[in-house]
Amino acid sequence: MGKRSKYPSYSGGSVYLNGKKVATITKKGDSIKSSYKMPKAEKQMYNRIQKKLKNSLNNLYKFESNKKLWEQELNAYKNQGIKQIDSIYKPMETTLKNDIASRFGNLDNSAFMNNLSKITNNKADAVASLSQSLLTKQDELYNKELSNRMNYITLLSGLSTNIDNKMLALLGQAQANSGSGNNYNANAHNANSSNNGSFLTNALGFAGTAFGFLP
Repeated sequence: MGKRSKYPSYSGGSVYLNGKKVATITKKGDSIKSSYKMPKAEKQMYNRIQKKLKNSLNNLYKFESNKKLWEQELNAYKNQGIKQIDSIYKPMETTLKNDIASRFGNLDNSAFMNNLSKITNNKADAVASLSQSLLTKQDELYNKELSNRMNYITLLSGLSTNIDNKMLALLGQAQANSGSGNNYNANAHNANSSNNGSFLTNALGFAGTAFGFLP
């Protein structure tokens, strides 16, 4: 009788880049293990990306370090606004005072008070507008910083995803190589088993004919 061939063992898979093994698929006991060996430079970069990504996410809404700079910028913006307002309304007030004084010799005049009231109201409106502009400017600084942080996180996430996709692609190739090896072994085993069965059948048929066991 022919001896049935032993079923082949699991065939692992590997991927080499520049002569170095970078991805493997192996079997240990009942478990299949996928492994990617990250190059040193890539590992350092990957670790830095993960660290920066973690820190960026943790500090996304923390603006304590920005407040002093924002305050300085807003103060400069406010001082510039006040300077512009004064440059417009102070000459108007001075001109009005000089005009009234030259005409009436004093400032106790209803026409002067009415005109001065108009100037004062317009100046107050300009100051109010400046205050609103400061609030808008503050929101702009906040939104700009938050947008920059979000863009930075998106960049880091993209870099991390690219490395992850590379790893998965190489492990997928290793898995494909393993599957190819296992298919080859299975087909070879089945072919060998089939040949052994045919040999046994032929041998029994020959013996039966020779010794009169078979018609």
